[in-house]
Amino acid sequence: MRQLTLGVLAHVDAGKTTLSEAMLYEGGSLRRLGRVDHKDAFLDNYALERARGITIFSKQARFCFGDMSVTLLDTPGHVDFSAEMERTLQVLDAAVLVVSAGDGVQAHTRTLWRLLKRYGLPVFIFINKMDRENAHKEKLLKELQRELSGCCVEFGGEEQSFYESAALCDEELLEQFLEKGRLEREQIGEAVWERRLFPCYFGSALKLLGVRELLAGLEAYSRRPEYPTEFGAKVFKITRDLQGNRLTHMKVTGGILRAKALLRGRAALHSQEAWEEKVNQIRLYSGEKYEVTGEVQAGGVCTVAGLTHTYPGEGLGREQDSPLPMLEPVMNYRIEFPQGQDGAAFLPMLRQLEEEDPMLRIVWKEESRELHARVMGQVQLEILKSLIAERFGVEVSFDSGAIIYKETIADTVEGVGHFEPLRHYAEVHLLLEPGEPGSGLEFSTRCSEDMLDRSWQRLVLTHLEEKTHRGVLTGAPITDMKITLVSGRSHLKHTEGGDFRQATYRAVRQGLMEAESVLLEPIYEFRLQVPESVVGRAMTDMEKKHGTFTLEQSTEGTALLAGTVPAAVMEGYQQEVLSYTKGLGQLFLSLKGYAPCHNEEEIVRQSGYDPEADGENPSSSVFCSHGAGFVVPWYQVKEYMHLESAWKEEGTVPKEEEVSLLGPAAKRKSAEAAVEREEEWIGTEEIDAILEKTLYANSRRSGSRKKEGWERNRDGKRARSEAGEGVKRVYQGRRQRPEYLLVDGYNIIFAWEELRELAKVSLDGARGKLLDILCNYQGIRQCRVIVVFDAYRVQGHPTEVTDYHNIHVVYTREAETADRYIEKFAHDNTGRYDITVATSDGLEQIIIRGQGCRLLSARDLQEEIRLAGERLRESFLERQSTDKAYLLDGLAPGTVQQLCPGEENITSAPRTDK
Repeated sequence: MRQLTLGVLAHVDAGKTTLSEAMLYEGGSLRRLGRVDHKDAFLDNYALERARGITIFSKQARFCFGDMSVTLLDTPGHVDFSAEMERTLQVLDAAVLVVSAGDGVQAHTRTLWRLLKRYGLPVFIFINKMDRENAHKEKLLKELQRELSGCCVEFGGEEQSFYESAALCDEELLEQFLEKGRLEREQIGEAVWERRLFPCYFGSALKLLGVRELLAGLEAYSRRPEYPTEFGAKVFKITRDLQGNRLTHMKVTGGILRAKALLRGRAALHSQEAWEEKVNQIRLYSGEKYEVTGEVQAGGVCTVAGLTHTYPGEGLGREQDSPLPMLEPVMNYRIEFPQGQDGAAFLPMLRQLEEEDPMLRIVWKEESRELHARVMGQVQLEILKSLIAERFGVEVSFDSGAIIYKETIADTVEGVGHFEPLRHYAEVHLLLEPGEPGSGLEFSTRCSEDMLDRSWQRLVLTHLEEKTHRGVLTGAPITDMKITLVSGRSHLKHTEGGDFRQATYRAVRQGLMEAESVLLEPIYEFRLQVPESVVGRAMTDMEKKHGTFTLEQSTEGTALLAGTVPAAVMEGYQQEVLSYTKGLGQLFLSLKGYAPCHNEEEIVRQSGYDPEADGENPSSSVFCSHGAGFVVPWYQVKEYMHLESAWKEEGTVPKEEEVSLLGPAAKRKSAEAAVEREEEWIGTEEIDAILEKTLYANSRRSGSRKKEGWERNRDGKRARSEAGEGVKRVYQGRRQRPEYLLVDGYNIIFAWEELRELAKVSLDGARGKLLDILCNYQGIRQCRVIVVFDAYRVQGHPTEVTDYHNIHVVYTREAETADRYIEKFAHDNTGRYDITVATSDGLEQIIIRGQGCRLLSARDLQEEIRLAGERLRESFLERQSTDKAYLLDGLAPGTVQQLCPGEENITSAPRTDK
């Protein structure tokens, strides 16, 4: 027997629960029909539901019809409980949409139709209450075709006319009909299951009219879903039974779920820790009653006891988490407790309600010691108040509520976050782009793994997803944005996971501070039906409320206005409509989404939000200098960042292959200039200019030149003879030529055992360690170091010269190897500079010797660096007895501590004299 999970949806008072009762009765699960108005409906088993005559919580029941075993999910119809309804859609195989013949297609009906489309569910439409005098089948069918889909077709009518109507909705069906004059049931079923055809049935659930025809249509045209053998399940609801046991309602979407099985997942509401728990019991509910079973096959809906970390929308096993619901609350209310009672004590209790309805978003504000909750409307507010009194024995009240605003951006920016206090390091570059309205937040990465390891990239994405990021206008949550990781850097020794959390948060915030932010407000879709005599008043009201609308129809003394209007201005308007229409007007509202706020300046001013004073959402970055961290404000971060911008001015991000390690922003070359010189040789004049700026930026040479033949001592005074007889003249002789050390980067990495082993784990880490070692060596030797890396296999790559602390790094252009770059540099500059080349490439060594350059093998270079470090250490130890601290010229941060471990009183800083 094939299993079918069927949901019943409708706008309020359409007869949805009555239809569910009728289907259970026809399927043999009920011996007698209950009625909502008699308060004895089988599925409305909560006292609050029976008292109000509405469905508040989704319920499940089971019945069989023909060869179908159906799990029926009855959902709330009131708009205030739309989130509860939407959570069930993620586990349905098909849906029955109920439309009242007296009301026709309502605003909430359109919302339900959009949701069903979003979840890709086949839909069977049941037009209820056709026993009423004003019910006209043809008129209703045309309304369905006009408002929902032109493929809404009456099933169960005359066969020939039915075939013709169905064939006109689909090309495949039309070809079959023209060829054979009829349609096969299999073809119709495929069209229904693929949402190309929507069967419509007319009847009266209360009088069991048309119900059996609906069930027969479900049996004939529904399809058996295919499920994989690997275990998977989707959680759609959390409840508690009368004994207080926590229950997880789920659908098995693959394999088999057995009692006592171990399930794994991760908590989402208030923790990111992974969990593993045992299934204590599996229940199959039907109304209030249930039976215990040992296992559930794929396609079955069940309730599990024993799980304490699950949440609605969670995917278990092979199943992924569901996307965020489309319908969400638009009002935030402060919960007011009786005098003398502290709200903080009730926070754990209210967390139980939040587990059952995550959209409540219970928030504790420590500074004001207040509890806040998000609610859809007044009806849900009253239900929430009753639930708190019933479960926890406390009478609460709520304030008048506040609109929930959101923020987005109108332009594309690159946000930079840097976190580098002592012994920590992380830098993150994020591209922030405006998204489509209603798209929410989308996170992705387009960063080269040569630049940032995959594990760090995944960590950045995790940090983006784990937090509610606040905007900079009012501190409202951000939405409708695409955030892409485009660049980043870690440190092999000092980077920890928490460093990337800080850098990621700060990158988002820094980008938002630079971007053009837009405040968004919730928008209602409305339909206002009023007598023609007051249509002018209705139109004037909507204009004053900043609504947009059209006069859809004006017949039989009534007029219908339809459009959109800000939610903030509609509070209490339902009562106004009833007043000026003398009870004849009807207003239907449904949340459409968010749009730019009509009074943004006023709301921003009222909020009084200062983004730079928000300590929980910093936009500044932390950099390190002389062994201590210092804070750089958001508007200066890009002057200090260690990686070049990965976003070009035209607003495009380089392809993954084009992203490479770059130097500090203050010394970098623009992307446009790099493209222009793609076919040019990086000559010595440009190298000299860069190195002059780098090595002598803090020296006196940048100001005034020292006279030839005169020597100055360290305090800047002219040197004199021992007898004090005037100024001592010093002959300097021929000026020594500048020394260059060219290093074949990858050749050295794979020649040194330590770096070779590191490269097997992380080539980025090996490259970074080599550069750190050469930085330290340059600080000791004071030569000019250029490290050359091959990028010749990267299509379209230009030659790039970048800074790394006190050395230069070159990435060769496409089709040019590091060997070729070094050879050409040596050939052009041997007569001007003393050039040493470090490589173990045999052929390259022969060529370099032919150019008259000094040669160091990889082993020789390693030994040279070791001896230089020993000489520096000996020098420090000799002077340590008299000096408490030494100022070293040009050493990278941490050099002294690396070369002289344990010498904590030795620090490094740039020297201003030469």
